[in-house]
Amino acid sequence: MKTFAINTLGCKVNQYESQQIRELLEQLGLAPVETSKDKPDLVVINTCCVTLSASAKSRQYIQKARKLSSGAVIIVTGCLPTVQIGELNDLGKNIHLVRHREAIAAVLSRIATGHALTSDCQNLQTRRDTTIKTENNSKIKCKNKFAYQPTLPQLTTFKGHTRAFLKIQDGCDGYCSYCIIPKTRPFVHSKPVEAVIREAQGLVEAGHKEIVVTGIFLGAFGQRSVRRKNRVNQQNDELANLLDKMTEIPNLARIRLSSLEPADVTQRLLDTFCKHRNIMPHLHLSLQSGSNAVLTRMCRQYNADEFRERIELIKFRLDRPAITTDVIVGFPGETDSDFEATINLAREVGFAKMHIFSFSPRKGTAAASLQGVVDNRVIKKRSQILHDLNVELSAKFRRQFVGQTATILVENSNGQALYQSGTGQACGRSERYFMVYLEKTGRDFKKNELVKVKLLENSENGVVGQAET
Repeated sequence: MKTFAINTLGCKVNQYESQQIRELLEQLGLAPVETSKDKPDLVVINTCCVTLSASAKSRQYIQKARKLSSGAVIIVTGCLPTVQIGELNDLGKNIHLVRHREAIAAVLSRIATGHALTSDCQNLQTRRDTTIKTENNSKIKCKNKFAYQPTLPQLTTFKGHTRAFLKIQDGCDGYCSYCIIPKTRPFVHSKPVEAVIREAQGLVEAGHKEIVVTGIFLGAFGQRSVRRKNRVNQQNDELANLLDKMTEIPNLARIRLSSLEPADVTQRLLDTFCKHRNIMPHLHLSLQSGSNAVLTRMCRQYNADEFRERIELIKFRLDRPAITTDVIVGFPGETDSDFEATINLAREVGFAKMHIFSFSPRKGTAAASLQGVVDNRVIKKRSQILHDLNVELSAKFRRQFVGQTATILVENSNGQALYQSGTGQACGRSERYFMVYLEKTGRDFKKNELVKVKLLENSENGVVGQAET
């Protein structure tokens, strides 16, 4: 076995774990290739199942890999194989499911060294539980010792990307009624602070100027539960403490956080934002709905007023921060007035960007059996209203910075068309995350270069800027 390819679906955590898989396989002597162009000996499909469409896309990737790489060993890992909801039946030969995520390093090591798979994969699903310790020394049950040796390596580079994602937390026991993640990643644990710093230093030494700190429930870093009522101290300052240490890493120009909940944004965290200029003024706070009735049915840990109050605090402490969010449209029982509450709150906050999702019942979640199903035509209409509002609010947020300066991290070099523009312009994200497209000049811009720009005019997908000399 000489070559491999990895197909990744889903969140930043999945993307991080795929990079770990890549590093492991490269350490074992395999070379990466593209599935569509070459015929790899091994294909790893890192799946997502957070929505029905994600599961369907994961299955499409599996079937596509089987057609394009008929002689390859295909390993299916990630979230979808971990839940037994009948979505991975009858996959055919040469396709192996890794149902226990912790086993992936051991399975891949055996394949790469020419050992048989079948018996070990079966054993991983039939052996009795063994108690092990996680990275934060809490005890959990796993299926067997074999599954945990070897482990996926610490990242030394986030290949193919300017920004590097760094997973510091895993697991969720929150059980929001629409979400299947607590069944796919039930064990809440965090990476030790020293390990985070070492890994971040390595990524910076590899050339990454920006690190995105991520986790399944990032605000639970250092905790054993995401449910605040289960904690001795409901205010968690461990994330802020970690960021204080990360900001001191030499040549780490930018730190950005992935998704948080409102209560995760403490005064202490905002103190840290204010103190360190290399933490970007950008917070992603998942709203999901502006209606208290809907938030209650979703089993979220906040209400609309608490969300509003936290936004006011953030805006008081930070200079025109970019606040991005997620919204679910058409959750069971959502009335016109519930939806109107979401619209009103979105306008009040002035989100820099909204990610809009149409609700679809997810087998294995409480919301799948809720009454009050919203008609698909209504969901489609409401989604379009929110999409239009997103365009309006995003443009309004960007407009306030026209005529000022910003620093962008170039994501493509001159002549390299990026999907957002398709023009071949050099472009990159500003501190507040909106895209800046550089006017063409005689200067060559290199990928991963930090460039100070003057923002000239608002455009459809970002801001046009001119590099300062």
